[in-house]
Amino acid sequence: MKNIITQFSRIFVGILFIISGLIKLNDPVGFSYKLAEYFSEPVLNMPFFIPFSLAIALIVVILEVILGVMLLIGFKSKWTIWFLLLIIIMFSFLTFYSAYFDVVKDCGCFGDALHLTPWQSFTKDIVLFFFIMILFINMKLIHPLFSNKIQNSLALTSLFLCCFMGYWVVNHLPLKDFRAYKVGNNIQKGMEIPEDAPKSVVEMIFIYKVNGVDKEFTEKDLANIPEGATFVDRKDKVITEGYVPPIHDFVMEKDGSDYKDELLQEPKLLMIVAYNLAEANEKGLAKMEQINKKASAKGYKVIGMTASTPDEIAAIRKQYGINFDFYFCDAIPLKTIERANPSFVILEKGTVKQKVHYNDTEDLIF
Repeated sequence: MKNIITQFSRIFVGILFIISGLIKLNDPVGFSYKLAEYFSEPVLNMPFFIPFSLAIALIVVILEVILGVMLLIGFKSKWTIWFLLLIIIMFSFLTFYSAYFDVVKDCGCFGDALHLTPWQSFTKDIVLFFFIMILFINMKLIHPLFSNKIQNSLALTSLFLCCFMGYWVVNHLPLKDFRAYKVGNNIQKGMEIPEDAPKSVVEMIFIYKVNGVDKEFTEKDLANIPEGATFVDRKDKVITEGYVPPIHDFVMEKDGSDYKDELLQEPKLLMIVAYNLAEANEKGLAKMEQINKKASAKGYKVIGMTASTPDEIAAIRKQYGINFDFYFCDAIPLKTIERANPSFVILEKGTVKQKVHYNDTEDLIF
């Protein structure tokens, strides 16, 4: 019975680590955004790691896949299980921290393929910890499936394939798009809220300074506010989260007006998305005006989408001779649309027809 439980744990943990790792390896840039959120000052306060988020993301996801493979084939089982234990302890800490302090809404454990709440993520990690502890206790029951030569070949092949996949998706696009802006999806429909959708339940919280200390009061407590208390602020506390459409923060603003309803009706629209022009790839920026001319000649309306400031936009337009208009949108939805900075997105009346990385602009179909 002990051996059966151990082998089940081996298969369960190995397969789950491979699946989780491959999903994130499909989109390591997206996972790096999640790590940057963890490293930010409001969460772990480790901003010095943010510039290395992508490198850390690639190392973590490749390690996940390799450890899963190594566990299944029984390659260096002692070291493999030790690494698995250390990783699950780290993941458990992060998911508990984000759940308890309510700072990161989605840990990104399965990328955009499956969204888990912080407590669901923590529960998942505790289950994995339980099965890894079974493996740790019964380490001697994990035996290699093949000869040393074959074991080494399988481990090295897995490492090579993971590294190649990571290189490819970073320099092109994810192999599988799980996001709300994937090809074939309509942006307007993604923003719709069904009539019978559950509504959020929100409680107003009033903050008053009482004897030099900020204290919170609900609407029911307002009559009990001590005399001399000074009003400081009011905030909304979400009791129950209502329905949130897949696309809920997308705008196309210019000069203080939102033009998305108008622009998303264009039969031929090319969006050049660069969430941060100051950090955009120079090779991609240099292609913008050339592609603008090609698309315009084919009857396309060409616009830029960015979260950069007007001064940054003006500087880039002058430097690269760009003649199309830029519209503002927050960096988060722009990063969700596509991972490359810049990227090129073709829309037909709001429906995504094609998306390409700046390295693949020759694939654009006008």
